[in-house]
Amino acid sequence: MNLKNKLGNMCVDDKIRLLSTDGMLIKRPILVNDKTILIGFKEKEWSDNLVQNKKPN
Repeated sequence: MNLKNKLGNMCVDDKIRLLSTDGMLIKRPILVNDKTILIGFKEKEWSDNLVQNKKPN
């Protein structure tokens, strides 16, 4: 797809659309919230962060 040459000229919406149509473009899971950024998947780390950052209803 030659994406490294195209990404700089793509708007955010186009990048999101592209990612949503081809899951193979994502190398690893990424979680971003207001307090944490997790890269890669370690179940305990994700579980601990999701529980800590859960906002009360």
